[in-house]
Amino acid sequence: MYLSDLILNDKEKIALGDLFLPETERAKLDDLLKEFKYATELSKYELPVNNKLLLSGSSGCGKTATAKGIANALGKTLIILNLSNIISAKIGETAQNLNLVFAHIAKINGVLLLDEFDQIGKARNIDDKDVGEMRRIVNTLIQLIDQLPLQSLLICATNHRSFLDPAILRRFQLQLNYTIPSPAVLDHYYDDLLSRYPENIRSVDRIYDISFAEAKDITLTSVKRNLINAMELVIEETNVCNRADQVTEIPAAYS
Repeated sequence: MYLSDLILNDKEKIALGDLFLPETERAKLDDLLKEFKYATELSKYELPVNNKLLLSGSSGCGKTATAKGIANALGKTLIILNLSNIISAKIGETAQNLNLVFAHIAKINGVLLLDEFDQIGKARNIDDKDVGEMRRIVNTLIQLIDQLPLQSLLICATNHRSFLDPAILRRFQLQLNYTIPSPAVLDHYYDDLLSRYPENIRSVDRIYDISFAEAKDITLTSVKRNLINAMELVIEETNVCNRADQVTEIPAAYS
């Protein structure tokens, strides 16, 4: 299998400063970025850079966006694993695919995002159907994580942290947890999204106790509906005016 088959082509640029993160989590990311910035100075004292990050928690709360923001802040290429292609039914092929992707990341000193990480990093005693193959995959992952060059960064994201193998969990020097945002944070997020549009189409019924992704979908759907309604109203008013002009116009033959 080719490398292009194993990765997703997602070039969206996200500024880390635009993400809605708790101050404690943002401080951890700031420390991570500073370590990469001063990596040369740290190496003089044999101090390694923390280059293994685990993002866990609720879906749609910013894990993938965080990975994109980090890569953008570091000026590094982000590679996203195509999980559907990386996993193979053939014995040993999944491990080979992982080797290929990690080798590429090491070559370019990039950022590798393994989304839905629990699918390949799950505890070796969970999958009763094929314990042998799962052990091989996890063992390969552990070796690849340990051999990752300090100039590269591994980011793994999961909604099910408890599924991960304990040996893999220990490899992550930095772990961030994502939860459903509070109403106050969501209000700020709604305000930020709506500020990009004209005031007459900003009306939206705000829903809470949901993820950022869900709030964005709700907002964009409402804005589109408002915009279409506004355009249709203009068209209707124009048509009414045109009809009125036609009725009041005196034919030339009777003038």
